[in-house]
Amino acid sequence: MTKLDRLIAELCPDGVEYVSLGDACKNIYSGKNKQRSDSGKYCIYGSTGIIGYSDTFVYEHDAILIARVGANCGYVHLTAGCYDVSDNTLIIEPNENMYDLKFAYYQLTNMNLNQYAKGGGQPLITAGQLKAFEITLPPLPIQQEIVRILDKFTELTTELTTELTARKRQYEYYRNELLTFGDDVPMVPIGNIYNSSSGLSKSANEFGFGSPFLSFKTVFNNLTIPDEILDLANTTEKEQHSHSILKGDVFITRTSETLDELGMSCAALKDYPKATFSGFTKRLRPKNAAAIDPRYTAYFFRSALFRKQISNMAVLSTRTSLNDSILLSIRIPLPPLDKQTRIVAILDRFDALTNDITNGLPAEIEARRKQYEYYRDKLLTFPLRHCEERSDEAIQ
Repeated sequence: MTKLDRLIAELCPDGVEYVSLGDACKNIYSGKNKQRSDSGKYCIYGSTGIIGYSDTFVYEHDAILIARVGANCGYVHLTAGCYDVSDNTLIIEPNENMYDLKFAYYQLTNMNLNQYAKGGGQPLITAGQLKAFEITLPPLPIQQEIVRILDKFTELTTELTTELTARKRQYEYYRNELLTFGDDVPMVPIGNIYNSSSGLSKSANEFGFGSPFLSFKTVFNNLTIPDEILDLANTTEKEQHSHSILKGDVFITRTSETLDELGMSCAALKDYPKATFSGFTKRLRPKNAAAIDPRYTAYFFRSALFRKQISNMAVLSTRTSLNDSILLSIRIPLPPLDKQTRIVAILDRFDALTNDITNGLPAEIEARRKQYEYYRDKLLTFPLRHCEERSDEAIQ
């Protein structure tokens, strides 16, 4: 019998009850910071981690942060010390007398909060939703033993992840090198090559059924549109015509919390009948499809050359954004089409080395992740003290 088995047998022989997350926490609320800079003594946290710095801080206690909106909605991370928090992020303060901070982190990560996000354009989770979530809450000694075991698992992937990060930096270096040319290659405004269109905005109750819908999240996370678009929206024939997706189109995220994540791009390599796209993205449709490879454009929008051009152009507020006057004035190097295709082929190989989960380091990390998730699921599943099932409404 393991130490954990002994603790469970001793401290909760009749099982564990559900409690609401709101009852297990001192507070759950949104951050407030709307100003950030590139330097300062204190970190400002956003949906994916540190997004800027400040010379002042608001919070000085350990907490869990959860992205409440956007492509990273539901992302969970820990913080400590003195810091500030973006208004796009929720702060969770567990009651330390009953809910271990690290245990809460593992438990909330295991819940895959993104699946409960609402809205079709920009996914959203509210503090009220989180407070209503039901969790199993074993005694503190059991929580702490589970944390000790799971910490061991996470340490196993650190070395591999560090190596993969180095490999991704190498890939980014070569991508930037391949997209840097001499005076023999013209720098052409995007507006000379593409027409820009804004996406479709609809109310939340129009999503989840109907025709294919290219979401902000899909554009953000993919260099090319997947073969099948899984998100759905209730759209009319007129909307499908005016917001269509055709081979050669390139889609750009037009808003983000940080400049580094602005303008993430996704290319269409085929037509998608009846599909439409999100209002939080822009569609670039080529004026002459024979002059530009859509994958080349998608790689360009993820390069340092693009970031450098927009660093002083993007509209900076609570969320950084791109408008047509900025987007269409950005200059892209335009070598002959055959050279674009060769560059794409090289970058595709680098992309596979760093992102393909069927080979190499990504595959090994994925295998370890699945092993960790398997044991995390087992460790965070307890016999219930009562036979009542949770109401699904509690987590909607």
